[in-house]
Amino acid sequence: MTQRTLAGLIALPLVIALIAVAWFVPLPFTIYSPGPTVNILGTYDGSPIVTVKGHKIYRDSGELRMTTVSETTREAHLGLWELMAAWIGRDDAIYPHAVAYPSGGTVQSDEEEGAVQMATAQDSAIAAALTELDYHVGTVVSVAAVEKGSPAAGVLKTGDVIKRVDGTAVATADAAVKAVRRADPGDTIRLRIKRDGTIRTVEVTAGTNDGHAYLGVSLGESYTFPFKVSININSAIGGPSAGLMMALSIYDTLTPGSLTDGQHVAGTGTMDADGTVGAIGGIQQKIPGAMHDGAKLFLVPAANCQDVSGADHGSMRLVKVSTLDDALSAITTWTKDHDATLPSCGSNS
Repeated sequence: MTQRTLAGLIALPLVIALIAVAWFVPLPFTIYSPGPTVNILGTYDGSPIVTVKGHKIYRDSGELRMTTVSETTREAHLGLWELMAAWIGRDDAIYPHAVAYPSGGTVQSDEEEGAVQMATAQDSAIAAALTELDYHVGTVVSVAAVEKGSPAAGVLKTGDVIKRVDGTAVATADAAVKAVRRADPGDTIRLRIKRDGTIRTVEVTAGTNDGHAYLGVSLGESYTFPFKVSININSAIGGPSAGLMMALSIYDTLTPGSLTDGQHVAGTGTMDADGTVGAIGGIQQKIPGAMHDGAKLFLVPAANCQDVSGADHGSMRLVKVSTLDDALSAITTWTKDHDATLPSCGSNS
C-alpha cells in the first residue's frame, strides 16, 4: 500500500464526518421566503377586514393586497441541506441569524413585538387615511407597554389613555414623563386615565430609576378619530410593513367607487400619520408573492428601490412611492392606462 493510498484511507472517514456534521448540525442562519398576501378590502374569519362605524362605507370588487414574508423562527434549527435549497431557490434569501434576530429575545417576545408594531401601524394608517380625507385627527398620551413587576403592573394597562398626572393635564408623552418626575420615589402618583371609554383615577406608588420617580411604563401618542375605523386581521401577522396598504384600503372603503377600478394592486411600506411611506425588509420575497397571487401593480417604498433589482415580478409593474398621495396618484393613473409612465426604481417598471 502506497503512502498516498494510506493517507487517502485515513482522510476519507474524516471527510465523511465533516460532511455529516455540515449536513446535520444546525447553522446560524435564517431563511426568508415569500409569504401569503392578504386582500385588505376582503374578509377575514367571515368578517370584513376594514370596518367603520359612524361613516358611510363603499365596498367594491377591487383588491389591495398587503404582502408578507415567511421567516424561520428564532429557535429554528437549519441544516446545510435546508440552507442550500433556499440558496438555490430564486425567491428565497438567507440572512445571518444575528441580523434577523438580535440577541436577548425569545419567540414569544418576537411575536409580542410584532403585534405591537402591527397595532401601531394600524393607528398610523387610519390617521393618514383620515387626514388625506381632511378629517381632524387628534393625539392623546397612551400606555404602549407595562413592564412586568414594575410599580404600574396591575394598575395600568396597555392602551390606557393618560389625561392627567397629579392633577396636571398632559398632551404629550414628554409632558407626562416630566409630570411623573416632579414626584419623588415612594410618592403616590394619581393618574386620571381613560380605559374602555370610562374615565377613572388610579394610584401608583412610584419606584426609583436613577434617582427619579419611576412607574415602569412605555408611553406613546395615539390618535383620536372622528369615527371608529377598525382593521380585523389575522393576529399571527405582525410588524409595521402593511401600513401603506391599510391606509389605501381605508381610503377606498370611505370613498365612492373603486380606487383600483376592480383590479388587483399589491404593495408594502410603513405609513406615518402624515402620509410618509417608509422602508421595509424582505421586499425581494414580497414581490414574487404578490405576482403569484395575481397582482398587476406593486407599490415599492422609494427607500427600497435599491433592493428590488432582480426581484421576480414578471409583467407586474413596480412603482416607486414616497407618500400616500404618490400611491393614490399612481393607482389612479394606472387604472386609466396600464402603459402610462409611472415613477419606477430604475429599469424595474
